[in-house]
Amino acid sequence: MKKILILNGHPNEAALCGSLAQKYFDGAKESGFDVKLVHLSRLQFDPILHKGYLQIQELEPDLVQIQKDILWSEHIAIVYPIWWGTVPALLKGFLDRVLLPGFAFKYHKNNPFWDRLLKGRTGRLIITTDAPWWWNKFVNWNPAIHMMKTTVLEFCGVKPVKVTQFDEVKNRKAPQIEAFLQKTYELGKKGI
Repeated sequence: MKKILILNGHPNEAALCGSLAQKYFDGAKESGFDVKLVHLSRLQFDPILHKGYLQIQELEPDLVQIQKDILWSEHIAIVYPIWWGTVPALLKGFLDRVLLPGFAFKYHKNNPFWDRLLKGRTGRLIITTDAPWWWNKFVNWNPAIHMMKTTVLEFCGVKPVKVTQFDEVKNRKAPQIEAFLQKTYELGKKGI
C-alpha cells in the first residue's frame, strides 16, 4: 500500500488549495492508500531559520513529526498558490526549517556534490495561480515551479516530480473550479 503525504502550503486552509488538498486526500483514501494530510497553517513553528545552517535551531514538536512523516512517505504531494512569482512565506519557512542538512541532503567536504537523502520518493506539485499559464511560463519563467521541483525536491532526491497547475483561478466559474477539484481527486485516486 503506497504511503502518501499531502502538504497544504496555503496559509488559509479555507482557500481553494485546502479544497484541492482534501480532494487529493479523498481520492487516495478511496483507492486504499495510506495517506496523511497536513495543513501547514495548523503547525506551530517559527518559520525563520535565524542562523542559517551555521547553528541549527531546535525543531518544534510539529516539525519533528513532519520529518517522521516525510521519512514514512513514498509519495509527497504539495499544494500551494503562486504569490509574487513564488511560494507563500509559510511554505518557504517550512522548507527552510524541515529540509535540513543531515535529514534531506548531505554535503561532502571539499566536494561540490551532495547526497540526496530523500531518494525513493516521488512528488506531485498542485499549484494555483491567478495568472494565465503562459504568463508564468514565458514571462516569469516558472520560478515557483522550478524552485519546488528542481531546487528543493529533486535536490533532496525526490524524483520524478510531476506538476499540475490550475491557472486564472480568480476568473474561473464554479464548473471550472469543480473540474479542477475533480482532476485533483483523480490524481489522488491514482496516487500520482
